[in-house]
Amino acid sequence: MTRHCLSFSAVIYLFTACTSAPKADLLITNGNIYTVEESNPKAEVVAIVNDTIAFVGSLQQAEDWVGDDTQVLDLQGKTMTPGLIEGHAHFMGVGENKLNLDLLQVKSYEEIVQKVAEAARQTQPGVWITGRGWHQDKWDSLPDMVQGFPVHKALSQAAPNNPVYLKHASGHAALANAKAMEIAGVANMTKENTQVQEVAGGEIIKDKLGNPTGIFNENAMGAITRHIPSHTQESNLRAAQLAMEECLAHGITSLHDAGATREVVDLYKKLAAAGKLHTRLYVMLSSQDTSLLKDYYQKGPEIGLNNQFLTIRSIKLYADGALGSRGAWLLEAYTDMPGQFGHVTTPMSRIYEVSLKALQTGFQVCTHAIGDRANREVLDQYEKAFRQVPDSAEDTRFRIEHAQHISARDIPRFAALGVIPAMQSIHMSSDRPWAIERLGQARIEEGAYVWRKLLDAGAIVINGTDAPVEPINPVTSFYASVTRKTLQGKPEGGYEPEQKMTREEALKSYTLSAAYAAFEEDLKGSIAPGKLADFTVFSQDLMRVPEDQLLDTQVDYTIVGGKILYERKP
Repeated sequence: MTRHCLSFSAVIYLFTACTSAPKADLLITNGNIYTVEESNPKAEVVAIVNDTIAFVGSLQQAEDWVGDDTQVLDLQGKTMTPGLIEGHAHFMGVGENKLNLDLLQVKSYEEIVQKVAEAARQTQPGVWITGRGWHQDKWDSLPDMVQGFPVHKALSQAAPNNPVYLKHASGHAALANAKAMEIAGVANMTKENTQVQEVAGGEIIKDKLGNPTGIFNENAMGAITRHIPSHTQESNLRAAQLAMEECLAHGITSLHDAGATREVVDLYKKLAAAGKLHTRLYVMLSSQDTSLLKDYYQKGPEIGLNNQFLTIRSIKLYADGALGSRGAWLLEAYTDMPGQFGHVTTPMSRIYEVSLKALQTGFQVCTHAIGDRANREVLDQYEKAFRQVPDSAEDTRFRIEHAQHISARDIPRFAALGVIPAMQSIHMSSDRPWAIERLGQARIEEGAYVWRKLLDAGAIVINGTDAPVEPINPVTSFYASVTRKTLQGKPEGGYEPEQKMTREEALKSYTLSAAYAAFEEDLKGSIAPGKLADFTVFSQDLMRVPEDQLLDTQVDYTIVGGKILYERKP
């Protein structure tokens, strides 16, 4: 660590008269230190002993903490905040995106086809080619489309001998080529002249002749995914390592992992026990693994394993799909597709059943809900369960993940029920330009990405990126929170600017509020004595820099448990 830490002369001069009090292992000073503590919002010095904050205050007050072995990190005017907490992401997906085709930045279907063709040239025949990240509403040009999606013909020609499966950025739809559909037995599934083959909680989109286009929406994706070989232990380990690297490079010290299987939970436990988990994980158990839930109902939550690096105390459910794939469950039909209301992907009786069992066994429930109908129905099931187990419902901190589009009458219910909207501001930035086509102006203004209305109603809003749906960079979500603009700075003044957060609120949504959403506000989320020494150091003062320079902010250091685990190279 010595190469990171500079003992500047002013500090040495001040600390020559040290007492015999306990000494800090690391002392951080000479920067803009935002504590996210109302009573002490800024500090000059932070002293760390082992992995814990021991002192926060002025330079003069810190003299007793410096000893012969104390390292001093000179921030050189940079900005430090509590370690950022990614409030909703898919940890393994972040790593897997690095192992497979990353399609987040593609600008056309032709570019996807080129990437697949290149991958096919480097891959043995019969081996699956997988990827994620495409979004047709973000392309510069469009190919032939059916129901607003591309068809597989060019993709099949690019890789005739390899099954190809490419997930939509949202993760709620996918495109498969002919080889993949052949393996899955998906052919001319109906003689009817229809464009959609219904599947419970999903659909296989077909052309006018009844042939599958290659698009599988929501639960229909299982027709393909069940044939894709399972990940190996080696590939899972590599994905986890890559995910940690991505988190550290972007200042993420903790992450709420939105849905883990038994296999993944076991991997996390092994990494944590070996001291190789460098991102603190708050894990939501995948509700699709019923045997996993049954086991955890019996043994209860696991909290703060291996020096607070792993906690398993919540359950992930899915109420609907995504807006981009028209899978979000709406109260009224899609503006750009009359008759289409989206999909309910889990029966509401199941959401009630899991909510009730979670209350009885000490677990939090986190339910994906994007459409206004899905949000209302989930709130109804939560409220019903709370009434059934009133003693357990006093501090449940149940969550709705995304909470993107809410009816006006349901906005106050979040605070009234103590339900936390776990939102991702970057979705507004990326989706708002085309979301108006799906919802229309009235619904957009009523309840789309309305974090200001939720905050004013008393709800605790947390932030994140939903990576790998979006890149895990928190600066982009911070920017979207306070500007309501796209990453290209459009439009002037922002979309629905009355819904902006203040910069203080945006920082809190990534720190103290996110800690609260995981029952960890006494451990992290602000810079205060007794809390974990997790910090993010930025290249510039994101609380004061002009708006048009916010996206230039970079992470210079990521500190976890008092150890510098990432330093940006010049």
